[in-house]
Amino acid sequence: MAAGYGELLRTPHAARLLTGTLLGRLPNATAALAVLLFARAEGGSYALAGALSAVYGAANAVGQPLLGRAVDRLGQPRVMLPAAVASALGMVLFAVVGLEPLPVAYVAMLIAGLFTPPLEGGLRALWPTVLRREDQVHAAYALDAVAQEVMFAVGPLLVTLSVAVWSEAAALLVINAVGVAGALSVVVSRPSRQWRSAPREAHWLGALRSPGLLVLLGSFFFIGLALGAIAVAAVAYADEHGGGAVSSALLSALGVGALVGGVVYGGRTWPGAPERRLRLLVAALALGYLPLVLVPGVIAMTVLAGVAGVFLAPALACAFVVVDRHAPSGTVTEAFSWLVTTFVVGNAVGTAVAGPAVQFGGVAPGFAVPAAGGAAALAVLLAAQRFLLDVPRPVVRPTAYRTPDEPRAENDRNHAAEPGFRARHQA
Repeated sequence: MAAGYGELLRTPHAARLLTGTLLGRLPNATAALAVLLFARAEGGSYALAGALSAVYGAANAVGQPLLGRAVDRLGQPRVMLPAAVASALGMVLFAVVGLEPLPVAYVAMLIAGLFTPPLEGGLRALWPTVLRREDQVHAAYALDAVAQEVMFAVGPLLVTLSVAVWSEAAALLVINAVGVAGALSVVVSRPSRQWRSAPREAHWLGALRSPGLLVLLGSFFFIGLALGAIAVAAVAYADEHGGGAVSSALLSALGVGALVGGVVYGGRTWPGAPERRLRLLVAALALGYLPLVLVPGVIAMTVLAGVAGVFLAPALACAFVVVDRHAPSGTVTEAFSWLVTTFVVGNAVGTAVAGPAVQFGGVAPGFAVPAAGGAAALAVLLAAQRFLLDVPRPVVRPTAYRTPDEPRAENDRNHAAEPGFRARHQA
């Protein structure tokens, strides 16, 4: 298993692209905490900090697919780096202005969220051009999912360390400077510079015209809902069982479970269609959420949280493969960006739903929300499985480079335009 990941990371450009993407996504992963700490330091309330974070999140959800479509049309360097700089400047404006005047603070959050570069989708679009074998691409998707867990665990620590060493404003500036450096590292690499999207048929829906992709997005909306609800329910559970350290232990156990599951999943080759495998993984994920409703003691609850997280990274890694198979030709970055957006929106909805459930029903109903979310995610896949199993085009590995300087198309599995494509008429 370790040898397989080692071989993957020794592939030219692979480690650099993964590391650069993780660093580039750091501002997005830590935005909620960094904004909260800065707003509180400036004398703002928790409600105001939440409102500012909500503006950032909403703008991010809108911007990701739009920027993803721009990347598919214009290439990565022409979109990713300017977007990263614009997003960072939004946070710089926020750090300099503070909360007065408040409308400027909201505009700063809008800019920072809207221009967050779609590095996640960009990396997943690059993997098939960087790695030579299909099994390596699947392992890279799993490693990507695992790296997300590490980033979301380490990112908040970097923010709090920056606050302790310097200040809340400095934390905003440092994290976003790191983000720009990460994006720069990606876009100046040869795979990013040479990557070109396949030809695309003109259509205002872009990637969303794929029925299979819509099914996947519907399912992962509910998985995002489940994770958002777990965060709220964990805090409510901690209030009854010893305080904030307990909620941190539960969420850390969830992340560790996902990390272990992702490493194991990506360490071997799995037979069969990924669409069928995804149903099994989501079913296991949904089953893992059910025992949380029992709300036992802290030790048992921590173990259950770890078990509940085991199938999260594998389900994400498998979903990345399915997205790549169902994205219409020339829309792969946009398609991956839609998955990110759907997941984030579902997370926000889960947080909003779990709050009243905990307030009026208690901790057990709070954990019933993620259980219901997991069940709904599976129900979507089962109810619309015929669309998911209908892969729109044959899956053929991209051809190797003919010369060191000649790029090859990403995601163009049959090396031809889709029916109806007309030159100079791109979406």
